[in-house]
Amino acid sequence: MADRPTINDAPLRSSLYEARVMHHRLEPRTHHFEYGIFLACLDLDELDALDARLRFFSRNRRNWLEFRDSDHLPNPKESGPKNQENEQQKPNIKRALQAWLRQQGVILADNDRVLLLTLPRIAGYVFNPVSFYFCTKASGEALCAVAEVGNTFGELKPYLVPLHAAPDGPDGPGFRCVVPKHYYVSPFTPLDVCFDFQLQTPGSRLHIAVNDVSEGRNLLLTTLTGSQRPITDREILRLSLRYPLVTLKVISAIHWQALRLWLKGVPWYAKSQGTHLQRGVFRAHSSIAQAQAQAQAQAGSGSGSGPNPSTDPR
Repeated sequence: MADRPTINDAPLRSSLYEARVMHHRLEPRTHHFEYGIFLACLDLDELDALDARLRFFSRNRRNWLEFRDSDHLPNPKESGPKNQENEQQKPNIKRALQAWLRQQGVILADNDRVLLLTLPRIAGYVFNPVSFYFCTKASGEALCAVAEVGNTFGELKPYLVPLHAAPDGPDGPGFRCVVPKHYYVSPFTPLDVCFDFQLQTPGSRLHIAVNDVSEGRNLLLTTLTGSQRPITDREILRLSLRYPLVTLKVISAIHWQALRLWLKGVPWYAKSQGTHLQRGVFRAHSSIAQAQAQAQAQAGSGSGSGPNPSTDPR
């Protein structure tokens, strides 16, 4: 890998990845496609430093590549007056992640580190099928991972992925879990299947697998593989030319592949069906918002606490 950029003589943990996405559907019809993209892998404690150092990357302001805290997990409701001087009211991705993890029984300290693998906004547009948070203690010990899955309805759902007991891979610790999806991602996949997350902490190479499974059978295999690149203005321009408007490419590919699946006669499921199986969703679409609010109210009345939009996704 090329020399890593530095800030104040300290090497950055943030980087870029030139990657390839592969989808292979096994049931009920076979369907395969692949395409190339690039992603950012951002240390959440380096976002402001990257903004100051790079001409083509910004945090929470317009640029060719933009990272916006509000594109990810929403902040918990903070107490205290809302005014321009109250920093607690501004979106902050690390604080939002800490709050959600706390509800899952995981403590992420302020000095713990988080790498976020994600698609930033490009030319103002963003669509993220999935982003991955890799959490590490200040001592360097792996803590957990979180998969933040998006859909074309603007919803988000996080999944906690614990450290896997198997030996670490060549680049870093691995994380693994199989959990009920309970979320509408594709109209061609039923809501009662499971995600099988197989994640490796990004290093010189990137290797991630997220499969759809049901009753021990793989229905859909998805991999994200690639190579690390330095996060520099030159590399941002090179990758932007090689993979132009990649966020638009991703959303266009999703609709194109959906059309191909429909033409193959793959069964289609409406989002309004099975609302009781769409749980723990942020930014809930109107098709499920009322059902989710009622479920949260019932859970709150049963436990003596208020409604919680971040219930355990499992």
